[in-house]
Amino acid sequence: MQSRLLLLPAGGGTAAVAALRRLSNIALKPLSGARALVPVRVRRLETAAGDIISIGDVQFKLKQPKNPELVPLKHMLEPLPQALAQHLRWIMQKDLLGQDVFLIGPPGPLRRSIAMQYLELTKREVEYMALSRDTTETDLKQRREIRAGTALYLDQCAVRAATEGRILVLEGLEKAERNVLPVLNNLLENREMQLEDGRFLMSADRYDKLLKEHTKEELDAWKIVRVSEDFRVIALGLPVPKYPGNPLDPPLRSRFQARDIYSLPFKDQLALLYAVGPNVPSERVSQILSFATTLCSQESTTLGLPEFPADNLAALIKIMDAIPMLSAQQLLHRLYPYDLILGKEGRTGVEDVLKTFELLDSSSSLTTKAVLGIKEISEQASQAIATLQIGDKEVAFQIPVGTKRLKFHNGSPNFVRTSSHDRLLAEMIQSHMVKDLCLIGGKGCGKTVIAKEFADLLAYRIEPITLYQDMTARDLLQQRYTLPNSDTAWRHAPLVTAALEGKLVVLDGIHRVNPGTLAVLQRLIHDRELTLYDGSRLLRADRYEELKNVLSLSDEDLQKRLIYPIHPSFRILALAEPPVVGSSTQQWLGSELLTMFLFHSIRPLALKEEAEVLRKITPHVPKEAVAQLLRFTHKLRQASDPTVQSLASSLSTRQLLRICNRFSHYPEESLYHAVNKACLSRFLPNLARSALQKNLKDSGIEATSDDVEHQKEADIRCEIKSGILTIGRVSVPLYNPDEKMKVPDVLFYENTQHMEVMEDMLKDFLLGEHLLLVGNQGVGKNKIVDHFLHLLNRPREYLQLHRDTTVQSLTLQPSVQQGVITYEDSPLVKAVKLGHILVIDEADKAPTNVTCILKTLVESGEMILSDGRRIVVGDIFSCNAVDNPKPRSELAMLRQYGPDVPESVLQKLVSAFGELRNMADQGIITYPYSTREVVNIVKHLQKFPTEGLANVVRNVFDFDSYNGEMREILINTLHKHGIPIGAKPTNVQLAKELPLPDCKLTSHWTFNQPESTRWKLPIKTQQTDVKGPVYLKVQGYPLERHESRGFSFTEHQAHWRIPLHEVNIVCDVATVKGEAKDSIFIATCNPVSLYSMTTPGNTIHCVDLYDIFPRNSGGFWQPFVTVAPLGQPLHDQVVLHEEQSNVILLLNLTNGAVSRIISGEEQQAPKKAYWWANRDDRNIYKMCREFSHKNWLVFYKKQGTSLDVLDVLEGRSHSITLPIEVNSVHLVAEDRWLLVERKTNKKFLLTKPMSVGSDLSGTCQLHMIHEEPVSMGFGNTAALELSSPDMVSKEELPSENLSVALGQKIVSPNRILSDENSYATIVVGFPDLLSPSEVYTWKRKASLDSAGAISPKSRFFRGSSESGSVKQSNCITLTGANQVIRAVAAEDVPISEIYPKDVKPPNTAGFLEVTDLNSKRIKYIPIPSALIISPYTQWLSKISDTDVLIAPIGAGGVVTVDMGGHVRLWETGFDHLQRSLLEWRTMIGQEDGRPLQITVERDSGLDVTAPKHGRIDVDNAPHVGGNTWAGGTGGRDTAGLGGKGGPYRLDAGHKVYQVSQAEKDAVPEEVKRAARAMAEKAFKERLKEIHMSEYDAATYERFSGAIRQQVQSIRVILDSLQAKGKERQWLRHQSIGELDDTKIIDGLTGEKAIYKRRGELEPELGSPQQKPKRLRLLVDVSGSMYRFNGLDGRLERSMESVCMVLEAFENYEHKFKYDIVGHSGDGFNIELVRSDKIPRNNKERLQIMKTMHAHSQFCMSGDHTLEGTEHAIQEVAKEEADERFVIVLSDANLERYGISPARFTQVLTCNPQVNAFAIFIGSLGDQAERLQQILPAGRSFVAMDAKQIPQILQQIFTSTMLSTA
Repeated sequence: MQSRLLLLPAGGGTAAVAALRRLSNIALKPLSGARALVPVRVRRLETAAGDIISIGDVQFKLKQPKNPELVPLKHMLEPLPQALAQHLRWIMQKDLLGQDVFLIGPPGPLRRSIAMQYLELTKREVEYMALSRDTTETDLKQRREIRAGTALYLDQCAVRAATEGRILVLEGLEKAERNVLPVLNNLLENREMQLEDGRFLMSADRYDKLLKEHTKEELDAWKIVRVSEDFRVIALGLPVPKYPGNPLDPPLRSRFQARDIYSLPFKDQLALLYAVGPNVPSERVSQILSFATTLCSQESTTLGLPEFPADNLAALIKIMDAIPMLSAQQLLHRLYPYDLILGKEGRTGVEDVLKTFELLDSSSSLTTKAVLGIKEISEQASQAIATLQIGDKEVAFQIPVGTKRLKFHNGSPNFVRTSSHDRLLAEMIQSHMVKDLCLIGGKGCGKTVIAKEFADLLAYRIEPITLYQDMTARDLLQQRYTLPNSDTAWRHAPLVTAALEGKLVVLDGIHRVNPGTLAVLQRLIHDRELTLYDGSRLLRADRYEELKNVLSLSDEDLQKRLIYPIHPSFRILALAEPPVVGSSTQQWLGSELLTMFLFHSIRPLALKEEAEVLRKITPHVPKEAVAQLLRFTHKLRQASDPTVQSLASSLSTRQLLRICNRFSHYPEESLYHAVNKACLSRFLPNLARSALQKNLKDSGIEATSDDVEHQKEADIRCEIKSGILTIGRVSVPLYNPDEKMKVPDVLFYENTQHMEVMEDMLKDFLLGEHLLLVGNQGVGKNKIVDHFLHLLNRPREYLQLHRDTTVQSLTLQPSVQQGVITYEDSPLVKAVKLGHILVIDEADKAPTNVTCILKTLVESGEMILSDGRRIVVGDIFSCNAVDNPKPRSELAMLRQYGPDVPESVLQKLVSAFGELRNMADQGIITYPYSTREVVNIVKHLQKFPTEGLANVVRNVFDFDSYNGEMREILINTLHKHGIPIGAKPTNVQLAKELPLPDCKLTSHWTFNQPESTRWKLPIKTQQTDVKGPVYLKVQGYPLERHESRGFSFTEHQAHWRIPLHEVNIVCDVATVKGEAKDSIFIATCNPVSLYSMTTPGNTIHCVDLYDIFPRNSGGFWQPFVTVAPLGQPLHDQVVLHEEQSNVILLLNLTNGAVSRIISGEEQQAPKKAYWWANRDDRNIYKMCREFSHKNWLVFYKKQGTSLDVLDVLEGRSHSITLPIEVNSVHLVAEDRWLLVERKTNKKFLLTKPMSVGSDLSGTCQLHMIHEEPVSMGFGNTAALELSSPDMVSKEELPSENLSVALGQKIVSPNRILSDENSYATIVVGFPDLLSPSEVYTWKRKASLDSAGAISPKSRFFRGSSESGSVKQSNCITLTGANQVIRAVAAEDVPISEIYPKDVKPPNTAGFLEVTDLNSKRIKYIPIPSALIISPYTQWLSKISDTDVLIAPIGAGGVVTVDMGGHVRLWETGFDHLQRSLLEWRTMIGQEDGRPLQITVERDSGLDVTAPKHGRIDVDNAPHVGGNTWAGGTGGRDTAGLGGKGGPYRLDAGHKVYQVSQAEKDAVPEEVKRAARAMAEKAFKERLKEIHMSEYDAATYERFSGAIRQQVQSIRVILDSLQAKGKERQWLRHQSIGELDDTKIIDGLTGEKAIYKRRGELEPELGSPQQKPKRLRLLVDVSGSMYRFNGLDGRLERSMESVCMVLEAFENYEHKFKYDIVGHSGDGFNIELVRSDKIPRNNKERLQIMKTMHAHSQFCMSGDHTLEGTEHAIQEVAKEEADERFVIVLSDANLERYGISPARFTQVLTCNPQVNAFAIFIGSLGDQAERLQQILPAGRSFVAMDAKQIPQILQQIFTSTMLSTA
């Protein structure tokens, strides 16, 4: 049945007639349901009393409006759907009842439209107000304005509506802050309100009653105002909690009548859409509407899908009407960009619905290709015809264009068109036909450029508006300012002027702004209407024209009434970054925003397109570089790992253009450097950095050798010549400034690294880039910038940002002068005006919104100031990382700051701080110690040289003195580098000296002349044969040098470890003295390898010779290698000699080349040795290396009869045949060799020419030496036992040393030797004089190898070592220091004389026996025992009697290497020790704690009683001592200064008498005991409380103690995560606090809520709740963990890790919800800790660790790593959490179970919502490292030490911050 609308014309109301004319012929369709039984008719009846509107059975009497321009126009729909008629009827009922209504429903313009239709129908005037979070009560009630110097109250919307009888439409009640709307409560309920200006609003009936009793004048005098009976409120709001916002206050809610206004019924909507798109096939329309209705259904919203903006379907149908062949799926995507706002499940859900309604793209649907042309329409202004190519067709349609001249073009010079850009622009033009647009794309992908190009195409002027986080609705629409006469007024914001002038507004960054602020624009976007703060109304152009016609008013009349038309061309184009799906803060695209725009996303450019863009914009860039760069970038962009994706965002097209631009100017630069610079890799978390490096390596972008060379050789100079500045290779003419005083001038010491940064900056500066310097505090950023500007002669403006910097303060500072607001330019504006350089310091401290503004200023080059001016500048930042200088640069710089500070001190500082910085980078410590701190220390030392370094460094480190763990790390690090912090000058612990026995003349050596004892020796010379070389890898390991004098001063100088395998055996050590550095070479023999290092140095080079000496090959199974370093020109080469096979190798340590030298007859490999054969029967060949620095060596066979002289340089070998069997050879001089005969120990002297190379034939002679005992007198001679010397020096003692040693003035050639029977022996006259030589000996009491010396126990451990079979003599001489040094075993040391009886001697690897012939004393210095010792004890016993080998180093030093690979440096020379002790004491400085007054030292001899305050002397006379008075000096127990035992210091202003330090230190023993007892008691009480035995407590402490420091560092990380969340925000509109600059005018007018204060920001209601992070630790408790625990402690490490997690996360359960699960052969989900049942104390924690241990001991073998990981990831993904982590602790034993790394990778990355990581804590060989290389970067770690696990956890937690940032 059809309902008709009866129109009964009336004489008057023209507006009503027009409205009813439009209402004719509305076909009303019935509503489904009960309400629809009677169709509603809308009629207008004319009666004598006036016009009546009836809707169905409800009638309303029209009144004539006083201000007809305030009545809405052209809102009625034709035809009017039945559903709307029902809503209108309901509103009319409520209106008649005098009730206020609340229209509630989903976002969209429908509710507002119904309200406006009702007002249009009933001819009511409207007061419209869009609420936002910035609305205050003054906006609703009354605002003060200053007029003619007087502050007046102006009524605002609520008061105007109430007094004038209008209808107040309030939109967005959920946006207003809670305390604002209750202002209206009384007005709504009783129609009463007290106003600020003293007036009182009163309801009509009460007022009328009063009027009967009083006159109107009286009521006016009482300031009572009548509220019109026609006043109503229509509120429009969203249902909260479904949508975000504040729920209605209950008292407010109860005053409204609600009506749910859901979207129109299907039929009504269909009819409307048919009317809009007559050309679109009707089934297509119904499919599209069905799709939209499905997405708005209850089911889809429960899935968490935002609602489909059904109101925008009309826009979509209009586009289809104009271009019928477009794909529906693509159009729907513009309305509802589901792939950007939904996760994977949501996307598939939407695609299924599209499929259901056959809306998916088919192959036949055509895609938009490009814009072909745009032509103006001559008769219509601002309209044009656009022609697009769609598929292969051309389509033309009408679109609005801008106000400039239309000049269609195909490309502008700085915009490179690609096919995807063409397509995007064409699609944007289609959407532009009907609605405003939003462009979504990542950072730097070209949104701004495309917006500019779009505007150019359509002849638009652009109005750029940057949105920022705390932007208010006022900033968007209107701002207050003062007129010159100090009256207040409102100035239109750029958005409003753009609307009036028809510009294209570019809203940059709608993802940043608060959604409540944007809501102010909803009416502008949906209806093109806007109400401003000063009462102005902007209307859509056609409504404005209609208003003019209906009211027959001119433009001037309307403008007087503050009504303006919005230009029909006006459009908004919003730019945004893609929403982060699932993020609580960054999922900005919600249901409300969806209704406002059509969305277009910028897809990242394809590789080809991006290459085209780069090449066209930077034509001179090398093609290969571009290709490589793009391959790398696209690889990052396509990665699934969020960490890698976050790296890709710093390589946007914009950054790539910058890199290419720089390349085209500086082609010599490396790509590696450019990428690292763009990503600021120096400051990335470790994980991200390693991912970047791995990807760079995979893409073939590596640091080139030139790079490294450049860095080494770099010595960048900076000079100014004839007005041109040159830094490195870059030059620039100097600037001539007007304001010279603004050019900075700072003290700057140039150093290479800073000059490199400046050269880099200058390159970017010349390319017109803005520079960004990033670096830790104190690395010299400000100095670099200031010096840079000083060199360029550029004036600067300085701006420091901080957390309170606001966008306004960044640009202008408002101030009030004589009642007028004036704006002072900030440094930013001045810099722009004057062309100065703006230095912005601490840019990272400012809120993000402020830095965003800077970015836009720099990027788009435009910015509007709050006083309406506009700034225009150039392009965005180029980043330069500033790091602490490298050690060399830093040292050079410190030398300039402290020219008098000793070099050694500077080096110590540089190395210690270098290590602390590395620790900060790894996250072990939190504070990044910088150059600034070192410079301050050096300045102090320079000025006060007597203060010790150890004291001065405390200036920096006292900050950390209360943090135990941190303090321990610092002290260890400083001690490691030799800074004795905490040491006292008295801590000198040198070894005890024992007297040396007297020196005796024991024998004479005579060289008898008879021919029988002199032989001429035959010599054979031949060329040597060289095989090879083969090249072996020289591996570098870091040398971690620890200085040993951190806490006390001993002979021990420094130590470090070489990376030695535990079964390896050290068999030789040799040293070479260099000019600046000494080299140390260490040979090992199981497997054979060579280590070399320099001291000072930081690398250990290692060559593994296993391939050349395989174990057991050739039958010798215990190789023994000696090493001889060669000299110039072969100084990097060594000769290795294996004693059993006589293999001689020449090894080049720079390139790893190994050659074998075959001299003379090549030795056959020894015969296969059988187990029964005597091993000592084998031949042993020896090498004499005394003169290896001259590049020649002597080889001989023990018990052989020839010597081989090998000249390595010449490649010759000379063989000398001997008449004797040789036991040992000592090269005492180049031309004199001492030979010892086998068995008899007779000695011979071989003389030969100096040069080996000269012809040796017949010139070598052998002289026999007779050893004649000294006559004892009385004709007796002592029998002389001939011994073989262990060592004979090749140099003589200097004559002063010789004289002191022998106690007589003597100058003579001499040699010093040592054997088992003597401490030292000096042979005077030997070897140069052939006259008899005197032999002086210091004899031992007992020979070193006497059988009794070796205890049976050690013999058992060392194997049966026969006398004299040890291969290393371990004896050296230091002729300069006059010392003989030997390594001796503890058995040979008089322990009782060195250590007191009650002191247990330390465990040692042996002692250094130092025989000092100057002081005639012996010292025994203990060598700490080796940490590991090879299990091959028999083999070890053949090498040395002790566990160490020694060699001389430097002039007065010894180097020892123990069998565990610990290298130690010792100082034994007396002069050296004295010098070092002096330096050490200087470093400590004088005793600290000296009072600054005159001090009298006196010992009181009195004891401490109980502390007390003491009596107060009213006269304040000075008191010294006496235990009575308060404020005394030098006393006991009372509060005062300089005493002891008092409770606190109390200064009464007297001269201080100090009790000496020693007396202060003497805390009585019983006090200490009491403290200990108290602690023990508390501990036992605690154990009793948790029922834990002391044994269990000790077991737990074993694990807990090992990881205490790590637990602390994890808790620091967790605290910092927590602290970030607690950062306070500015709360605005407060009545107390600090003055808010933005409200300064409101303050002038007398407003109250003009302050801001800091407070915790309540989370927005309806915004997703902050959920805890979810962590699952998956530990391996399989059998292999138990089995291999003995090998590498993996099970214990696993248990330590669990203990660490349990302790660290204690009390953080609200932040981290965690559980621990195990996996083994028994299963993959073995519960250890449940997330809801966390162990609360040590006993429960120990129980879990016991369970782990027991399980891995008794479980089945097998492995469930994969299943366990997969299950853990799936389980964690199901739970609600902020972030999800799964950490798998496993051994790397996967290969054994056939698990491929690829499969493991697949499992780790199977769910993108879960961050899964693997930590390998056990590895056979290098399994773990190999696995780590194959698994994706940053997903796997190797922790062979539990100490590494906290750093790994820290990296894991911080890596996800990057990907969510």
